[in-house]
Amino acid sequence: MLWNKLVIIVCMCSRHPYIVFFHLVFRCSAIAVYMLCGWFSDSFIASFVMVVLLLSADFWTVKNITGRLLVGLRWWNYVDDDGKSHWVFECKQSRVNRNESRLFWLGLVMCPLVWSGFFIICLFGFKFEWLLLVCIALTLSGANLYGYLKCKLGSRGNLQAATTQFVRTQILNNASALFQQSPRPATTTNTNVI
Repeated sequence: MLWNKLVIIVCMCSRHPYIVFFHLVFRCSAIAVYMLCGWFSDSFIASFVMVVLLLSADFWTVKNITGRLLVGLRWWNYVDDDGKSHWVFECKQSRVNRNESRLFWLGLVMCPLVWSGFFIICLFGFKFEWLLLVCIALTLSGANLYGYLKCKLGSRGNLQAATTQFVRTQILNNASALFQQSPRPATTTNTNVI
């Protein structure tokens, strides 16, 4: 029942409902298979391979399709003739659906947090074979998160300039608000003295 309502809301509020679906389905499927694989299979290798395939499909889908269509961002890496690695971050200035953008960023940020929780559980539970799988998940989801944050926020200088501008604007707004306030009327208290 809840799943049907969620699908209807996504379809009504989205220009790309199938893209939003695939953005979330691979991420959620990888987490669900990781959590439930012990119930359906005794084979660690089969579970490991299934989760890695879902994580790989998620990485490729988010990097190459959903980021470009849902939020207008794209990133990639290439190696030049000298063997130097170059990272390219692009931000397409187009209209972005607010609901799609929220779902994109929610999925992009929440999954590394969930995998971080699994990392802590595996580390303190001494489940080192599963820790490798969680590290793979953190690497893939963290790479996408890092790439899209760099696209969204720009280079470090742009981020610092934006932060400085925000603080400067807040200080000026607060200072001007202090000077524009009308003085408070004097309060009279009844002392019962005539």
